[in-house]
Amino acid sequence: MQKPLAPAATSPNLPEPPLPLIETPVTNNVLEVRNLEAFYGPVMALRGVNIEVPEGKIVTILGANGAGKTTLMKTVSGVLHPQKGAVWFRGERIDSIQPDRLVNKGLAHVPEGREVFPFLSVAENLVMGAYTRHDKAEIVRDIEMIYEYFPILKQRRNQSAGTMSGGQQQMLAIGRGLMSRPTLMLLDEPSLGLSPLLVQEIFTIIRRLNKEQGVTILLVEQNARVALKAADYGYVLETGRIVMAGSSEELMNSDDIKEFYLGQTQQSTDATTRFKRKKTWR
Repeated sequence: MQKPLAPAATSPNLPEPPLPLIETPVTNNVLEVRNLEAFYGPVMALRGVNIEVPEGKIVTILGANGAGKTTLMKTVSGVLHPQKGAVWFRGERIDSIQPDRLVNKGLAHVPEGREVFPFLSVAENLVMGAYTRHDKAEIVRDIEMIYEYFPILKQRRNQSAGTMSGGQQQMLAIGRGLMSRPTLMLLDEPSLGLSPLLVQEIFTIIRRLNKEQGVTILLVEQNARVALKAADYGYVLETGRIVMAGSSEELMNSDDIKEFYLGQTQQSTDATTRFKRKKTWR
């Protein structure tokens, strides 16, 4: 039997190997994620995820707790590095780039839980969002723009962020993200812990920012109803896999989405109960 070939000898002085060659996408998408695999500690959280975010659109990622939504957002924004796959932003591969450099390139991440600076005032939090910028006059104009979208922030501009309500902190977190003038904004669970009235107010402003400021938005949500109403396209992430994708209208009309994400049970003439029905993508 022929012996297997020995591996080629390597020199300790050789440079690190480059990233695996993956063809650059030629599309109008601001963001493309290809065959992404990533771990959350020892757990494989993403399993071959592929998504596209067209320029000027709102795209939502739906999924339950533990589906891998936050891991996906952190991997896109550079907080986590993927085990396999690639992330492309405006035609450039970014999955090995540090988060601070991605902010300069036009990507802003508003994390789950708001994460405002609690001991800084509202105005100081907004200024921190523009820390990569040096155009002071434009920064002042952008702060006034944020106050127009979120009037309560102007009223509370001298108040410590940590003493504000959850809804007000969420508004501040979104405003702080906008201060970097992003091309793409990642919003992780903006409705988390908010009252239905505040959720509607937040999502109305998200739609306005998309239409009026041209900000492309990738939105992670458990509240499927409000997310699909705001978004143009959507994906369903379950146990680290994309199991369904389509326009918001297509997803809203899907029996599986109605049953398992919108809570709309189908009328049946037999004795089949809701818990016996299985998702068609399994």
